[in-house]
Amino acid sequence: MWNPFGPVQEYWLDVWQRSILFLDVLRERGNLYRAHNAAPAPNVLSFEAELVRDGRTLPRPVNYLLARIVPPEGVRIDPAKPPFVVVDPRAGHGPGIGGMKQDSEIGVALTAGHACYFVGFLPEPMPGQTIEDVCQAEAVFIEEVAARHPEAEGKPVVIANCQAGWQTMIMAALNPDLAGPILLAGTPLSYWAGTRGKNPLRYLGGLLGGDWLTAFAGDIGGGLFDGASLVANFESLNPANTYWEKPYNVFSKVDTEAARFLDFETWWGSPVLLNAEEMEWITDSLFVGDKLSSGGLRTTDGVRIDLRNVKSPIIVFCSWGDNITPPQQALGWITDIYDQDRQIAANGQTIVYCLHQSIGHLGIFVSSKVATKEHQEFTSCMDMIDLAPPGLYEAVIAEVDEDTQNPELIQGRYLFRLERRTLDDVRALVGNQPEDDLRFAAVARISEINRALYKALVRPTVRALATPPAAEALRRLHPNRLRFAIFSDHNPLMPLVETLAKAVRERRAPAARDNPLLTYQEEVSSWITAGLKVYGDLRDTLAEELFLSTWGTPLVQAMAGLDARSAGDGGRHVERDLAREASGAKLRSDLEARFEQGGPMEAALRGLFYVRGAEGGFDERGFAALRALRAAQPAERRRPLAELKHLVKEQSLLFRIDEPRAMEAIPQLLPHDVGQRRAALEALHNLLAAQGVLPEESRRRLDRLNVIFDGGAEPGADQGLAQLVAAAGQAPASQIDEGAGHGRH
Repeated sequence: MWNPFGPVQEYWLDVWQRSILFLDVLRERGNLYRAHNAAPAPNVLSFEAELVRDGRTLPRPVNYLLARIVPPEGVRIDPAKPPFVVVDPRAGHGPGIGGMKQDSEIGVALTAGHACYFVGFLPEPMPGQTIEDVCQAEAVFIEEVAARHPEAEGKPVVIANCQAGWQTMIMAALNPDLAGPILLAGTPLSYWAGTRGKNPLRYLGGLLGGDWLTAFAGDIGGGLFDGASLVANFESLNPANTYWEKPYNVFSKVDTEAARFLDFETWWGSPVLLNAEEMEWITDSLFVGDKLSSGGLRTTDGVRIDLRNVKSPIIVFCSWGDNITPPQQALGWITDIYDQDRQIAANGQTIVYCLHQSIGHLGIFVSSKVATKEHQEFTSCMDMIDLAPPGLYEAVIAEVDEDTQNPELIQGRYLFRLERRTLDDVRALVGNQPEDDLRFAAVARISEINRALYKALVRPTVRALATPPAAEALRRLHPNRLRFAIFSDHNPLMPLVETLAKAVRERRAPAARDNPLLTYQEEVSSWITAGLKVYGDLRDTLAEELFLSTWGTPLVQAMAGLDARSAGDGGRHVERDLAREASGAKLRSDLEARFEQGGPMEAALRGLFYVRGAEGGFDERGFAALRALRAAQPAERRRPLAELKHLVKEQSLLFRIDEPRAMEAIPQLLPHDVGQRRAALEALHNLLAAQGVLPEESRRRLDRLNVIFDGGAEPGADQGLAQLVAAAGQAPASQIDEGAGHGRH
């Protein structure tokens, strides 16, 4: 017989069973938490790893480790390809997120045939360990990796996630010749940058009166800072997800979602410790002081940390959906150290940025979709980036379709292209207001005062009361630790949950998908989510208004020693470096003698820059053609990639210094034999033909170039070449800026 209460009974039975199963999932999470953190070197890598170097054995010991990733069965490593080094962030959580899945940064590198290494860390720091020690250890690790791969055509590629990015940039600034390309995934380098109404985390230091609270947290921790507090800060950004969406997603899909939830929570629930001095340096120098991009940091022996010293190509991968490291904080450092576009090229730096439209912070280095698209493209095109002329580019990744020409030159489903960009493009993205920089500068100065007062008046008492047992008890009772441990089998009630869960699985009776009460449940969930989002938005708005009104007050700024005249730059720009300027002037002087020196390769590069000068970028098809052209050369005549990179850099600088003179000198670089000249021209046409049809201006330039290479022959006289020109496409082009001065820096 039809039972009018059937849907109700069905639904409530389902809810009761899901509740038991949900509690059992929390029990499993608690047990995993205890087992994972009891391991001597806990990590969430899904790949087998072999220890290569232990940072604890270095002259200045640190808790970092270098491990070699053992290639899975069936994966072949090409010794000629540069090795990859993935550095995980020590920002509260444990290591392994860069290789948590098969589709990950590590997995993509291995699949592409690169030897892969991993830089992780242990849960507790070494006594006296500092951030400078960690950066020196990373330099030792990179040097070790390079020494293990002498046959590789290129220096080790470093992928640095989140916190590991600024750590790697410091290492590269102090050791410019160690690393190859550096990929910064979700890395903040400019901490004051952001957009009003969107980036509330940057106000936290000002709302707390500076970083004195960090010193206090380290003192009550007995000299250790608990990374669980950093995790709590991340979670507070999105109360809707933290307090409802994430647990509700597991509860509502407990039959299918448990495994994925437990995998992620194993990493999320493994907070690590930092020395109090490390965390104080981070908050004072970076979060509050924002001294990295302005050149305000020095090593203990007085060496200034200047990001302009980094010689490696820098790839910045960020996302508009990231509320922890928004694009403004990932890119703002570029305009902090450069005023004019020509300064980037004159300094020999290649900077590439890639903007994702929606992925969140963790998804940048966790999401399988990102790994199989962006990271896969970065990996396959890393040699192309390494070979690109100095300048500023945006990486654009588009899906290959039926209109894409020469698809056989493209690896995978996506076309990777570098588009030329200017500092004005970055300024438009960053958009920080000078008056806001003045507010943050006031926070930094008041923070120094508050920290000094705390250390003089309060610290002695706190340290006297913070005994080691008390500090350990506080860590165990931290909410972000306790919520895991309380549901483990150490709780005497949880074995009963395990027994009930077994019985439920044997008699599981999920409600029908068309049950009206399930629809109502989803509606109620959406109301709760909306309410928490309103709360979060209101909280962030109030916090922003409080920050702006407090630190924008002329009296507060005057107390910090600032006034309206300081609003021009807020102390943001890196200082001039006379030694750098003298070196740049010498380089330019040396280049003056190089216009008429070289051979067919130099002539072809100048021709390439000339034809592509009217366009805004190049893609992987041109590089694939160049790679094929190079592979076709006899081994004894094949130029190493390092030599090609040097030639590209040198010729692009010559082209920027004086384009007419560089073009006029091409005939002097070409051989007298007409056949050899035409062979060089044909090679150039093959590169130009890789990307499709040339724009009209590029065609005109190519016609003029034909005359130069052909020794006066009329354009198009050679029918074979004419046909090739008709099918020519967008080959790699230099980012050509007028002039090559050194700017006020």
